[in-house]
Amino acid sequence: MRIFTSRWFQRFARKEGIADGALREAVARAEKGQIDADLGGGVIKQRIARPGQGRSKGYRTIIFFRQAARAFFVYGFAKSQRANIDADEEEQFKEAAKHVLGLTEQQLAELLKRGDFVEVKNE
Repeated sequence: MRIFTSRWFQRFARKEGIADGALREAVARAEKGQIDADLGGGVIKQRIARPGQGRSKGYRTIIFFRQAARAFFVYGFAKSQRANIDADEEEQFKEAAKHVLGLTEQQLAELLKRGDFVEVKNE
């Protein structure tokens, strides 16, 4: 399973102190079928714990997810700042997921080279 973060999500994670290990753990739960919310179209919502706290008061992340293949963290927010995404955002994420999950290895390599996505490395 390859895990990636978008440029936007990288800034969000750095600002909030979210470690790569927390991202890998969220994807591992999804791989086991423990998905917090399946929004359809390859878009899932997973909770990530705030450092030193539990997942329920932590962060919500939007992930473009294809089982046993790829996961792209594209959006995140603190539960305390926002209740959820709205219907328009959900539709936009589904449209974007079609494109991103359909990328060829060559297209993905180009996006990685440009810095649009960064691969989360295994420890």
